[in-house]
Amino acid sequence: MAHLTITDAAAEQIRRVLAERGQGLGLRVSVKPSGCSGYSYVLDFADEAANDDTCFEEHGVKVFVAPDALEMLDGSEVDYVNEGLNRYFRFNNPNVKDQCGCGESFSV
Repeated sequence: MAHLTITDAAAEQIRRVLAERGQGLGLRVSVKPSGCSGYSYVLDFADEAANDDTCFEEHGVKVFVAPDALEMLDGSEVDYVNEGLNRYFRFNNPNVKDQCGCGESFSV
């Protein structure tokens, strides 16, 4: 069975954006072919659960993963980081074999 963890910081950010929106079940994560290394993460709000989504729940929030991304994200940690003026979700993904220099795309 696939596993995905959500840090406290990521959970807080998910709660914050859902509260600002006033709706939503959680965060939806998928991947798409993109960039110089092969794939990039796609983040969206989950206003409803798709029948084939896998739902991970931790710290009171839910992250829905599309079936085509499940194997690539298995074992990953979803984090939210503040680095200087930059704030973003970061995926600590043990399946990544290589990523581009800017960090926008990866290969598995």
